[in-house]
Amino acid sequence: MFWKVDRDSGKEMTVQLAEAAMLLRRGETVAFPTETVYGLGADATNTEAVQRIFKAKGRPSDNPLIVHIADRDQLSDLVNTDSLTSEHRQLMDAFWPGPLTLVLPVQTGGISSLVTAGLATVGVRIPDHPVALELLREAGLPIAAPSANSSGRPSPTLASHVWDDLEGRIGGIIDGGATGVGVESTVIQLVDGQLFILRPGGVTAEQLQAALPAIRIHEPEQEEVQDSEIPRAPGMKYTHYAPKGYMHIVQGDKSEAVMAWIQADIHAAKARGESTGILTFEERAGAYEADLVIACGSLAQPETIAQELYGALRRFDQEGIAYIAAEGCPETGIGLAIMNRLRKAAGHRLVRV
Repeated sequence: MFWKVDRDSGKEMTVQLAEAAMLLRRGETVAFPTETVYGLGADATNTEAVQRIFKAKGRPSDNPLIVHIADRDQLSDLVNTDSLTSEHRQLMDAFWPGPLTLVLPVQTGGISSLVTAGLATVGVRIPDHPVALELLREAGLPIAAPSANSSGRPSPTLASHVWDDLEGRIGGIIDGGATGVGVESTVIQLVDGQLFILRPGGVTAEQLQAALPAIRIHEPEQEEVQDSEIPRAPGMKYTHYAPKGYMHIVQGDKSEAVMAWIQADIHAAKARGESTGILTFEERAGAYEADLVIACGSLAQPETIAQELYGALRRFDQEGIAYIAAEGCPETGIGLAIMNRLRKAAGHRLVRV
């Protein structure tokens, strides 16, 4: 089923989300908008329902899922609340609802072991989106929801992206318009009084430090999780967010050198007969020549880069671009999450000039 939700429609939206919630209670999968990206939801307590997520996405089952709830009162059914510290509660107060996932000790028997990939922890968040929150309240269930895309593809920020990847493989899609943040939630874990960012996202390291000024914050390692390991959070192990063409990132301290290297690289690819693309920013797009040059947001407003990133990667596929050079951006603020996603999309192929 497909529901196009108008947030101003009141009663009509309530009826539509009641239908979607009914599907979730029946063990079906439903894609829905959040403030980050579209999620593919299923009842986190129902193993058969969770299996439908993995099947629809083609997602490896050793990759844990994030559980979405509507209210902090639901935590006691999911996690060992005795383990919650004052720092956990400060983070909830500061960032829930919002794009922050807390990894917490799981409550035995509270959710399907498929959600946690057999780990003793579970990632939980409250999304900051009216459609998502009403759906969660109407369903009355904790909803496991990774991004609503085929595994490895760029995450969906529009319902049309979900349709392109998953139409016919899921129970329904709720079209709530474009998402806001554009990249997934930040996933963090508190261990021995220190905060570890397992996946950077919509809440920045700087914001976390401001909320917990006395806590040491560890940013994520660049190395990939090894094949034999179970990742502690989504997005830590497998290739993600990737366009179909070959892509690499070019980064350096001097923008002129970066731009010159990219243009020469693209000219060489064109000479080899490849269709070429450049992923850059509004400030520089006019200086490049390629079959497709995409200005992905502005360096002066890095949040716009995050908002447009996945749509840009999908557009390269739509235009059949085989060879892509992407400019890197500064890794401060939301730039840490942007570069995390770009590295994974490029298979960690990065050139420094």
